[in-house]
Amino acid sequence: MLFLLFVYFCVYAHGVLQMYIKRHVKQLIFDKKNNNFTQLIYFFNLNIRNIITIKKIAELANVSPGTVDRIIHNRGQVAQENVDRVNAIIEEYGYKRNILASNLALNKKFHFAVFLPKYENLEYWKSQITGVEKAAAEFGKFGVVLDYFFYDFNKESFQKQIKKVIDFDCDGLLFAPIFYEDSVRFLNEYQKKQIPIVMIDSNISDENEHAYVGQNAFQSGYLAGRLISFAVKNERKVLVFKITREIESTSVYLQRIDGFYSYFKDHDELTNFSFSEITVKDSGTDQLCMEMFKDIHSVFVPNSRAYIVARFLEKNNIKGVRIIGFDLLKDNIEYLNKGIIDFLINQRPEEQGYMGINYLYKKLVLQEETESTNYIPLEIILKENYFPVKK
Repeated sequence: MLFLLFVYFCVYAHGVLQMYIKRHVKQLIFDKKNNNFTQLIYFFNLNIRNIITIKKIAELANVSPGTVDRIIHNRGQVAQENVDRVNAIIEEYGYKRNILASNLALNKKFHFAVFLPKYENLEYWKSQITGVEKAAAEFGKFGVVLDYFFYDFNKESFQKQIKKVIDFDCDGLLFAPIFYEDSVRFLNEYQKKQIPIVMIDSNISDENEHAYVGQNAFQSGYLAGRLISFAVKNERKVLVFKITREIESTSVYLQRIDGFYSYFKDHDELTNFSFSEITVKDSGTDQLCMEMFKDIHSVFVPNSRAYIVARFLEKNNIKGVRIIGFDLLKDNIEYLNKGIIDFLINQRPEEQGYMGINYLYKKLVLQEETESTNYIPLEIILKENYFPVKK
């Protein structure tokens, strides 16, 4: 028994001492001639990475600290023999440059261009900007500066801003490709600048050529199809109600519709569903009429305007229609709480804005390898599980 207690004490003491040395070892200067310290390192299997300094690397490589600095920062001409020797020592001891400290010492600034729609009257985009500004406040102390380029939600305004964005000298771009064809042309031109680009809301990049933060639009439409079919056995007539702005050429909008129909194609046992479509311009929503909803059991609205359908159904006392739409807009939430909208698919716009800037921060400031595609999880919001975010 005493022997077991002794063994336990030795193991415990070993662990405590190892933790103490790891915590305080950075205060020591590594010296190969210091045999006692070296033996202690090896005895406790400690990691000596980050202990070695540029000065010590220079001593071991028999070069000047300035030469080591040039090799680490890849500037100036250095003999290949010295480069190989310094890099071998860096590899052996695991030296890693403190990038943030270097940037702060140099007072280096990183300019990110933010190219988004004006948000004053658009709740969804206002949430995106809230996330962007949250990231700006967090990363500003590390030299991140945001430069905004806003456009009205029309092609003419978008095209006018394109030249300004292309001419602006920056380190990275956050971009929402609202207008598909114009955005493709813009990206083809902009990528000549060879700087990181991250898209939010909609992904139009072929083979992940640029980074993306946002929903999987096809999958969100597929999910809507599942929700429409959920717990339904009798015959159902489904209306795909497209309430568009004066232009609606966003790829995300089309991908949602494609995903919706794909769900039913993949589940050919759902023979009790039939579909029809109606397209109404945003400026012509007063054209809604009772005939549009005759014998309709479910309505899928592939954007954030489900409240327009809900308002009409409430006004005309039409009940028993399942409505599915997108985004936690104020009007959508009102009709969700009234039980007129059944499901809202939330794509977390504020998180998209934040993560877009965070991607550029990691890529450019920290110089980290970063995942290029970041899908935001899709949330299914019902009346029973909606809890407003506390500001």
